[in-house]
Order: sequence, then structure tokens, then C-alpha cells
Amino acid sequence: MRSALEQLEEERGIPKEKILSAIEDALIAAYKKDYGQKDQIVRTKFDYATGKVDFYQVKIVVDESMLLSEDELSKSENLDEVEAGKTEQTELKPDEKVKFNEEQHIMLADAKKIKADAKLGDELIFPLEAKDDYGRIAAQTAKQVIIQRLREAEKQSVLTEYSGREGEIMNGKVQKMERGNVFVDLGRTTGLLAREEQIPGEYYRQGERIKTYLYDVEETPRGINLRLSRAHPKFVEKLFAVEAPEIASGVVSIRAIAREPGARTKIAVHSSDPNVDPVGSCVGQRGVRVNTVISELGGEKIDIIEWSEDPETFISSALSPAKINKVTLFKEDNRAQIEVDADQFSLAVGRGGQNARLAARLTGWKIDIIPPASMTETKKAETPEVTPENVAEVKTESSEIESEKTETEKSE
Repeated sequence: MRSALEQLEEERGIPKEKILSAIEDALIAAYKKDYGQKDQIVRTKFDYATGKVDFYQVKIVVDESMLLSEDELSKSENLDEVEAGKTEQTELKPDEKVKFNEEQHIMLADAKKIKADAKLGDELIFPLEAKDDYGRIAAQTAKQVIIQRLREAEKQSVLTEYSGREGEIMNGKVQKMERGNVFVDLGRTTGLLAREEQIPGEYYRQGERIKTYLYDVEETPRGINLRLSRAHPKFVEKLFAVEAPEIASGVVSIRAIAREPGARTKIAVHSSDPNVDPVGSCVGQRGVRVNTVISELGGEKIDIIEWSEDPETFISSALSPAKINKVTLFKEDNRAQIEVDADQFSLAVGRGGQNARLAARLTGWKIDIIPPASMTETKKAETPEVTPENVAEVKTESSEIESEKTETEKSE
């Protein structure tokens, strides 16, 4: 018995005291099912070292002032709640009156005959005969009580362990896939990696070890739900914190991040130490740090830029790898007008407007990229406007402009 309890405590993280309490509750339920009297308050003491079980009945000491009179009982609107057998009156509240039940209560005068110093509200204990033979229904009842108590204790243990750990990286093993959702075995519990929190295009195999970002610990009637993500922008930030000691120590901080999972991420970094290069700290020697993060993200492109308090400088850097000629700010509507050369226009906008879209999210400015005059003469192109909210996908005609430009060069 001792080894079984210790093994259960170690594997499920449930304190031994709670396991013993569950066993005692189960024994009480079984005893009352087969041998207990109606309305009895039964308690037990289980010695896990010897396996010995002692049962006893509890009665509460009362007097006339604590009992409902016949008139009060007849006028009571909640008669069902005070009737004997409906509830166990194990504790009396101040000024609370109850209906006398000989299985639950004992009068003060009678209590003093048993215990001279008995007081109102005291509990008197009366030993009950221990039983070893229980029926099938009683045994089944005891089993259900133990299962329920252990589930509640395990739920509380998991909640205690993971509560407050939101924002951490979790290492786990893929347990199963179901309707697009992935269940990740984290050791003592299972986390949910929902379809919308997965990196598009990734495929997970059963038994594969993966890293995820814990963004929510949810307590429900059915248990504790750990919400995991690989598409969350903070996941990239935490991966860099693992690879770059400068970020983990706080010398280098990630001030802003914009991400389209599976495609591209832009991060703006800042160093509190002028002798530490924030971009170089994230890139690492020969790009080893950033390449490790890219590999974990399945080849997702990552642009690392230096954060700046000057909006013009920050916006210009955010549109990298494009080279920007001029940034004009319109602060009244939080808009930035960008001028670039013809060969940089496509880079600035990006495929499907992705580069400009991410830059807008990163900086918090609406970005309006003005095509060069030479391109305007060739074709009237609408200037793409990108907002930080990015509700609609930006469409650009840069590919058409480039193809026309190529045909013109060939003809010449």
C-alpha cells in the first residue's frame, strides 16, 4: 500500500494527504451504503501503513435554543433544507436553528453524561463496528468516489504547476491529431495546439518532439486546458531569448514584432548598452542564432532591424531590404509617404504587399508607397496604402510594371 501511494504521488503529482483523504471518503461512502443508518454522520481513520480502518459516528451538541420549534418548522419556507436526511449538519452557524435529528445531534444534558466538559457545538465521537465485507454496489460507489477525488486533486495540482507560466516555451511530444488539432503530451498533462495556432504548411507526426508557446491556462469543469501556439508572435520572441543571452538578460529587448506565420517575421530590437549591437546579438556569429530560430519555424524568413525613436528612421528600416529615398510624415492621420527608386519599388511593397504590411504593423504607421515618376509614365499605378490593422490584403501591380519595363528594354 505504501509503495502504491508513493508511486501515485510521484506520477500524478498528487500529495499523499489528498490520496488518503480520497480513500477515506470512499470507505465512508461504501460503509453508509451497506451498513450506515439514515442521516448518520460517519467518519473514518485509515492507517495506510497497516491497512487498518476505524469508523465512528459524529454527533453535534445542541440545546433547545439551537433547535426549531414546531411552529417554526411549519412556517419555514425551506422545510426541505432542514428536514433530517436532506443535509448533514456538521457545523452550526451562529444564530442558526436546525431540526433535531437523533442521528446527527445530541442534547447538552446527555452530552455531559458522556463528556463532563462538553459545550454547545462540540462534536462527540461514537465508535462504529468495522466491516470487511461490502456488496457490489457499495464497492462500485467507493470506486467512483476515489476516481472523482483523484481527478479533482490532479486538476488542482496541474493548475498549481502551470498557473502563472503563461508566456513560456513548452517542450512536448505529439500525442495525437484530431480534426486538425494537435494534442501535445507535456508530461503530467496534455496541451492543445489548435489548427489556427499552427504554422501553415507544417505537418506533425505522432511521437515527434516540438516546441510550443503557452499563451493561456484555462480552468473548466472538465479539467485544465493548456492552450498552445506556434503561430503567436511572442513565440518568435521567446525563441530568440533562448538563443541570445543578451535578450534573456535584458540588455537587448525586442520592442516590436510583426508576424505572418510560415511566411515572414519582422522584429525591432534595442540595446540598453551602447557597446552591444542589438541586431548582431540576434543574428549571431555567421548567422547561427537566427538560423536556429528559422529552422525551428520551418524556414520562415526573419528580418531583424534596430528600433529607433525617430519615426522616419524606424519606418525606413522597417521596409528593409528595400532602400528608401525619402519618408514624409503626416502626423494628423498617422500616415507615412514613402519614396523609392524604380528598382526598389517591388522590394518595398513585397509580394502581395507583405513587406509593407508587416512594416505598417511593426511601426504602427499607415504606409503609402509612391511609385517613381518613370513608372507612373509607363502605367498609372494606384499607390498601395497599408494600415497597421491590415484588414484588407494589399494588391500591387509591381509585377505588371516590371514585365512592361522588361519588354521595353528588349525592344530597345
